[in-house]
This record gives sequence, C-alpha cells and structure tokens, in this order.
Amino acid sequence: MLGSDGSGDEEPLFRPYTVTGGRAEPRYHMAIETLVSSSFIMDEELALLTPEQEAIIRMCRAFRSVAEISALLRVPLGVARVLVADMADEGLVRLHQPSLDKGQPDLNMLERVLSGLRRL
Repeated sequence: MLGSDGSGDEEPLFRPYTVTGGRAEPRYHMAIETLVSSSFIMDEELALLTPEQEAIIRMCRAFRSVAEISALLRVPLGVARVLVADMADEGLVRLHQPSLDKGQPDLNMLERVLSGLRRL
C-alpha cells in the first residue's frame, strides 16, 4: 500500500490517537523496555478484540518490548503505551517491568538489547 506521501511505505491500520481516545500517556509509568507477553486467548475470543488488540496479542506470544510494539504497529510510542496499559488492565497482556538496582539498569537486559541491535 502506498503511503500518503507516495513513498510506498504502508500507513498504520488506524489513526493512532483515535484508538486511545486522544490519550498519549498511560495511566501509570511504563518504560520503553518493559516487556509484554500475551495471556492465553482462544482464537474464537480474538474476534471480540479490536484489530489493534488482536495484533498486540499475536505479536506478544513471544516477549516484546513496548518499543518493539510501537515500531511493529507503526504508531507513536505514547499510543503503544496506552494500548498496552489498557490491555494489561483488562488482563489481556502481562507486563514485565525492568528492575532497577540502585538506579542502575539490569545488566542482563542491556546484554539482550545489545544482542538485538547486533542482529539488525
């Protein structure tokens, strides 16, 4: 599908801020490196979800960061945070917040990020 600028880039499936009711920030803090995993949902129940929720459920069958969800959905990070936070409140996904020890990031998490960057 051609983007509105004719570049050939696909546009998001939805207008980002319409699905969040105009909200750009979730109800609580969520770091971009927060990992998200989907709860088990039967395929029949997926039909009851919005297209955005279904896409997030499917992509989070494997752990994904909020930043990855934003990039894969091609929406602003604030929109991805709101969608994920709302889904967590509904029990559709689980959040795995990074633990900080004395203000220092988790070394294991940094190694995973570095490994992912090397694979790009």
